[in-house]
Amino acid sequence: MGEPNRWRHMRSAPRDGSRILVTIRASEQGPGTVDLAYWSNGDQFGGDAWRSSDSAPGRIIEYAETELKCWMPMPSANLDRLSLPSAWEGNDEQELDGSGI
Repeated sequence: MGEPNRWRHMRSAPRDGSRILVTIRASEQGPGTVDLAYWSNGDQFGGDAWRSSDSAPGRIIEYAETELKCWMPMPSANLDRLSLPSAWEGNDEQELDGSGI
């Protein structure tokens, strides 16, 4: 996957059920934040959508595409860094995956 600790466009996020980190856009409910999510092809609890990894059957937390700003693969275990990365705060598509310069 190349550089694992780099935010990427959601359009390139894996839709195979693997867990990834996502930046949730800031909204009237609060500032942008990071969550652990995965793509679900849908089941008896909901349709195709990004779901929070800590969802439980019958209590699904789903994110609309527009709520998610970018994604990052799960970082490898690093005992010197036991916290999640900061949420992406830059300009959307213009800076993700490099500025194109």
